[in-house]
Amino acid sequence: MSEIYRRDPRREWIARNRLHPEHTRVLAELGGLGATSEWLGPNGVIRKNPHAIGFIGPNGVKRIDRSGAQQVGQAAASSISAARQAAQDNRRNVNIEAPAFLVAVVPELSGGRLSSHDKDLLGLARRLADADAEQPGAVVAILFGKYKEDALGEAGIDRVVHLDEELYAGFAPEARLAALSAVERELAPRHWLLPDSPLGGADLGRRLALRLGGGQGERPATGLWQIEADAEAPLGWRCTTRGAAGSLDIQRPLPRVALALAECAEPVDETRHAAEPLSLAEAIPSALSRIEDLGQVAVDPAGVALAEAEFILSGGNGVKDWDGFHYAAKVLGATEGASRVAVDDGFIARHRQVGATGTWVTARVYLAVGISGAIQHLQGIQSCEKVVAINLDPGCDMIKRADLAVIGDSAEILAALVAKVEQQRGGQRDAA
Repeated sequence: MSEIYRRDPRREWIARNRLHPEHTRVLAELGGLGATSEWLGPNGVIRKNPHAIGFIGPNGVKRIDRSGAQQVGQAAASSISAARQAAQDNRRNVNIEAPAFLVAVVPELSGGRLSSHDKDLLGLARRLADADAEQPGAVVAILFGKYKEDALGEAGIDRVVHLDEELYAGFAPEARLAALSAVERELAPRHWLLPDSPLGGADLGRRLALRLGGGQGERPATGLWQIEADAEAPLGWRCTTRGAAGSLDIQRPLPRVALALAECAEPVDETRHAAEPLSLAEAIPSALSRIEDLGQVAVDPAGVALAEAEFILSGGNGVKDWDGFHYAAKVLGATEGASRVAVDDGFIARHRQVGATGTWVTARVYLAVGISGAIQHLQGIQSCEKVVAINLDPGCDMIKRADLAVIGDSAEILAALVAKVEQQRGGQRDAA
């Protein structure tokens, strides 16, 4: 029998026509011929088809599913979930017992977990550490305070220096700088990587570069977004950084201290590292702090601009109880947003509109209530880390985009969520 694959135009037409009665069956049959956008590769890594509908491209742009290619049913969804779990289990374990050198990373751990920026930074560290296969280096992470992250090894970390004393809690740059100086004296890393962000990494990285150089040392690389091998550079690498308010690219040899931007490298996704705890033999001297952290200033979420909000509760045409919606936003401490339909109907102010025709948001958590997911709205939330959707329609585009979906009446679900939060807060006050 011939091995030449022959196309069936009629079956392809049925697969494109969502209204055809045999659409689901034919789509499932064509799944192995390119209809699916994800599949498990031979090495246990999830592979994605960049041309498939419903795939998130390299720039974070969501391609919307208009053909029904993602509506095969629970069987297809469960198979993809099983494939992801298999890929997670089939990661190659890496244990570097005697590294040739160390690459030190100081992640921010916002909220006690590795952010996408931290994972990009660790991907950059792995690239530096694994450049020489015969003499690989190890990535050591210096973590301050309490953390909840349980996947440090999956992020590419070989050694962990955990400093959880109360001295390093909050904004304590002088105490943290003293700890990093102790790490430098004892471990002498070849590279220091910190996130170039206003949450603390930018300030701490510049302080560290000044301390290591004794006031006259090499300037750190700030705004780094790309590196490439260069045998003539002192450390074997050349970096590209952003300057002139992001309008100019500057190339220079990679210094010891580098402050990297988000998306500076691909996160680690094929290996699992040891993440072994590492203790410092040298006692860290207690720094005389001239700065006292008085805690975070209470800010009304209603006064936070959408572009700067980290938690957004957004309502759409499916919201019928707007008083309950406003009360839920107040209890949850979320900034209110809305779809264009809700704004046009007068339920939310115009400056609260989310989407390509409104405001592009970068929230860590985006809770969409009663929003079907028009393409302009999905474009505006493409940079959000986690999207949670509450909707009655399980087949709407917002449900497909969401990381977590809840199918049901929005008023009842919000009321139950508010009651749960109030009950938890009441228990905390009673315990206090």
